[in-house]
Amino acid sequence: MHELGIVMNVVSQVEKAAKENNVEKVVGLTVEVGEVSAVVPELFIDAFNWAKKRTEYLKEAELNLVMLHAVTYCQDCKKTYSTTEFAKECPYCHSTNTYLVTGDEIKIKSIDVV
Repeated sequence: MHELGIVMNVVSQVEKAAKENNVEKVVGLTVEVGEVSAVVPELFIDAFNWAKKRTEYLKEAELNLVMLHAVTYCQDCKKTYSTTEFAKECPYCHSTNTYLVTGDEIKIKSIDVV
């Protein structure tokens, strides 16, 4: 379960930011996860709920996990399309001269503090 490693990294970054900014506690955390990032949302949430109990600032934090749609760009016809629906082949011109624009990222979007 690589979700635990990702969660531990996120928690570490949030704890560091909370300490550096002298906050009392983190009450909310929004994390964006791309739909082709290989993160299983349920496992991420479970790992977060386990990890937050072992922190200084996140013990009461609510996690808002936002799934981002994966989008691929075709360099031949210059159109974008849904990665999960069509994979590497462009549905418009059938080229495979494509690349992923968004959908594989994992990023901290916002931290709500008191």
